[in-house]
Amino acid sequence: MRVEQRDNESFDALLRRFTKEVQKSGKLRDYRSKRRFVSKSEQRRAKIRKAEHKRRRKAAQQGVA
Repeated sequence: MRVEQRDNESFDALLRRFTKEVQKSGKLRDYRSKRRFVSKSEQRRAKIRKAEHKRRRKAAQQGVA
């Protein structure tokens, strides 16, 4: 990841731009997810849990609106 400093750009602005690029690329999220080993069954359980949470949130939103 490389961010060039623009003319008359402060270091804070450069750092903000760099941080935004890293967030957009997803490299930090990928790094954090790979810091520890997660078994296939654990991944599957997390995926099911996430889908259930998403389904409940969607149902709650539909009930309100």
